[in-house]
Amino acid sequence: MILRLSQKLCTKIKAGTLSTLLLDENPLADWSASLFVADRTQYIVLSNTKSLYSIVFKAQGITNEGRFITAALNHPREFMEADGLLHAYLQHIAPSSRRVQFAKAFSRGVTGTMNELIMAATNDLVNYDLSPHEVGLDLNTLLFSAIAANPAEKYGRPREVFQKLVLERPN
Repeated sequence: MILRLSQKLCTKIKAGTLSTLLLDENPLADWSASLFVADRTQYIVLSNTKSLYSIVFKAQGITNEGRFITAALNHPREFMEADGLLHAYLQHIAPSSRRVQFAKAFSRGVTGTMNELIMAATNDLVNYDLSPHEVGLDLNTLLFSAIAANPAEKYGRPREVFQKLVLERPN
């Protein structure tokens, strides 16, 4: 499993120098994470690098690599169970979590889209007083050009693209 960290998050958890890695051979086991602040509270947005399927959770207490890894595995499991995608977590993500590697951001496109996700999440948290779980559900319905399936479809929704990745993976 690859966890791609923003510079802010890397500094917070003291992960050291990050390497550059290609996309994991299992795209469901490649996740990008960024730290952000909304209304004086730190949050982490954790997004599948390929589909941008996202989970938002509080960063309180996440002060080192071990705590981050624990949170980066537990929060998606809980979120995906509530979102009806527990089978995807158990079949395709959990088995990959035996070996976790930290890496730099995958591409500018992913970084830019994650910045958009952070802006939307901050808006939901501050202006609509949504819970982090509700924010994740909302983020996964947004349209993004970075995950369009093909040129004919100009945009894609993270949840739909993630579900398609799940269906494409052998069991």
